[in-house]
Amino acid sequence: MVDKFVGTWKMISSENFDDYMKALGVGFATRQVGNRTKPSLIINMDDQGMICLKSQSTFKTVEVKFNLNEPFEETTADDRKTMTVFSLENCKLVQKQKWDGKESTIEREVTGDGKLIAKCVMGDVIAVRTYMKEV
Repeated sequence: MVDKFVGTWKMISSENFDDYMKALGVGFATRQVGNRTKPSLIINMDDQGMICLKSQSTFKTVEVKFNLNEPFEETTADDRKTMTVFSLENCKLVQKQKWDGKESTIEREVTGDGKLIAKCVMGDVIAVRTYMKEV
């Protein structure tokens, strides 16, 4: 099930990401960099089923390794310390982050036309980032 997510994905569009970062509490300077950055998403899985998700850009590279449905401590690209859990729900790779009484969800889905859509949700704010698989 995770196999369809494995690969290197290049960002082709990002909508409403500044508002999403504001909702997270990200400061102005970091948001400016975040809005200009078009990271690649690299997803792979090892022999034991551990998944590695790496967001790589000229500005910053952030990597998390996890097993599905097992909570772990994550330090996000904007330096939040979260308790995070990844799960597969309705063919989507769902990442739930909790910190300081807040919660954010990122749903990643591979569409029929081969794009990876990441829907980032914080409260009533939704950002959509679209990636195309590199060959």
